[in-house]
Parts: sequence; structure tokens; C-alpha cells
Amino acid sequence: MLTRRIIACLDVRSGRVVKGVQFVDLIDAGDPAALAHRHALEGADEIVLLDITATHEGRGTLLETVRRTASELFVPFTVGGGIRTADDAAAVFDAGADKVSINSAALANPELIGQIGADFGAQAVIVAIDARRNTDSGDPVRDAHVFTHGGRRDSGRSVIEWAHEAESRGAGEILLTSMDSDGTRAGFDCELTAAVSEAVRIPVIASGGAGTVAHFADVFDRGKADAALAASIFHFGVSTSRALKQELAQQGISMRLPC
Repeated sequence: MLTRRIIACLDVRSGRVVKGVQFVDLIDAGDPAALAHRHALEGADEIVLLDITATHEGRGTLLETVRRTASELFVPFTVGGGIRTADDAAAVFDAGADKVSINSAALANPELIGQIGADFGAQAVIVAIDARRNTDSGDPVRDAHVFTHGGRRDSGRSVIEWAHEAESRGAGEILLTSMDSDGTRAGFDCELTAAVSEAVRIPVIASGGAGTVAHFADVFDRGKADAALAASIFHFGVSTSRALKQELAQQGISMRLPC
């Protein structure tokens, strides 16, 4: 049975972790290094740090923040935001990341996926997709669009088509964030996650909407996700990865349980 992963996410702006609803109304959640360390101790399988304003502000990733956070971790660490070239990726790896997540830059230059993978391995390249259902379509899920620049711009690209292309260009994983569900704690977009999971053979990480144990069980079942990422429920003490994984294991979902 495939072991599912629970991933804690740190959305970082100006060196601080923030969290909002549907990519807006951001509030401060704490220091990234301290939160990363806490989440790892509490059982998270991996930590993802996303510098959410780097691309919009036209700058590189906050490398000192990456270094401080990496120094506190003993679980795999992914960093995204502001990575526009293979050299940018190399600097992030040098700062302590195990994987990089690329979004807007990959859409602008799809060859970047293979370039980073050639240097660091496909398993180290995650293509992040910020997705919103297309309400103007008769099939809003299958016709969902990819958004870039921290969710500010509609690329016009189909989420499913882009996920398939990203895989063909060497992505090791897809990080799929439902902008419609983000921060709502009302549940993952299982229909969209399943559509992407069925379109690719690489792992799909579901993101956006986690609020209860049932939401995770649902996205692993109906959504066919390989991993699920959450932020608010961990940052604000709703649950811990350890408690979440124990409850999921009791429901028959294969988890890597912490000691």
C-alpha cells in the first residue's frame, strides 16, 4: 500500500510566515525557522517554504530565510518562489533545500524544468500549479486555468494540459493548489486533484482547503493524491501532523508514523 505524506507549508512574505484565504487577507503566523522546526517535531513528513511575493516583486528567493529554516530541519525541505533560472535553483540548494518548487518561471520557460532536473535530479524538481476552476466553462474542473505571479495572473493554460507537459519535461512531482479552496478549511478540491492525478504518473501533492481529518482522508481517496499539504491547521494549533497521521492510520490509510 502506498504510504501517503503529510506536508506542512510555510507561505513567507518579507521573512515572516503568513496565511490568508484564497491568496488574500494575509495575517502573520510567525517565524519560518521556528515554525518549520515545530512542524517537523510534530510529525510532518516534509516542509515546504514558499516565498509568495518574490515573483510579483521581481526578486530572488530570500536565501537567508532559507538558510535559517534549513538549519532547523531534519526532514525533506522544499523551497519555491523567485526561482527563475538554474543558477537560482542552485543557490537555493546551496542554502539547504532538498527540492525546489517552480511555478511562473516554469510556465514562461518550460525548459527550466529539465535544466534543473539535469543538475539535481528529477526528484528535486516540483512544478507548482496554482489553479482556479473555470466558471465560464461547461466543465469548470477539466477546464480549470493555471494562475501565475502568486495567483494574480490567469495564464489561460489548462491545468491538466500543463501538468501533463510538466511531467513530460521532467518534473518529479506536481504541487496542485486550489485557489478556490485555499485557506477556507472547507476541504480540498478532490475533483480537480483527481483529474490531475489521473492525467500524470508522477506524485501529486494536494493543497488548499484542509480543515479536518476527513478532508485529508477524502483527498487521498476521491482525490487520489499522493500527499497533502496544509498550513493554517498546523500554524494555529488546530491539529498536529502526528495527531492527524494517527487518526488517518486508524482509518486504514498508510502513514509514516512518528516515534
